[in-house]
Amino acid sequence: MLGLIGKKIGMTQVFDEQGTQTPVTVIEVEPNVVIGERTPEKHGYSAVVLGYGVRRKSRIRKPYAGQFPESIDPSQILTEVKDFDGKYKLGEKIGLETFEGVHFVDVRGISKGKGFQGVMKRHGFAGGPRTHGSLVHRELGSTGLASGKVFKGTKMPGRMGAERKTVQNLQVVKVDPQAAVLLVKGAVPGRRGTTLFVAKAKKK
Repeated sequence: MLGLIGKKIGMTQVFDEQGTQTPVTVIEVEPNVVIGERTPEKHGYSAVVLGYGVRRKSRIRKPYAGQFPESIDPSQILTEVKDFDGKYKLGEKIGLETFEGVHFVDVRGISKGKGFQGVMKRHGFAGGPRTHGSLVHRELGSTGLASGKVFKGTKMPGRMGAERKTVQNLQVVKVDPQAAVLLVKGAVPGRRGTTLFVAKAKKK
């Protein structure tokens, strides 16, 4: 598996030689630092721990700081990537050049939070009659049997968004290692500044 931690900058558009417009998302992918390694002999699986961003030492506690070797500054975000493609040493930086030749990626992130919402917005319910005198314009309706039992998983009002989502098979429009920017066709989860994990597409 090949993947790096990045940050959503926003959306823009690009034009090809024929003038065709393509909406793209701009993802900033600064070089990730190899913080640690998980081996089958010691941990039971193979993985690489990547760090993104820099965190001030005065703002971290000793248990968190203990994950980093002395020669590596504490990272703001950590993630494990199982079965990482290639072999890297501790402290080595992995940049966007590893995505050269990759045409499709999967992007994982936290979607936008929309707070507490009703069933029409949350689940797409049609609602009740909209005529004058109706008292059930946006009501939920029946939720269970006559006995009063409500089954688990029933679609009801509740908190919407702020969930971990993965958008698969996004086309890579441009890879710019010098500017540490990746352009992908379409939208990705989250608002501006959201931390993302960009990986080589599994189904392509």
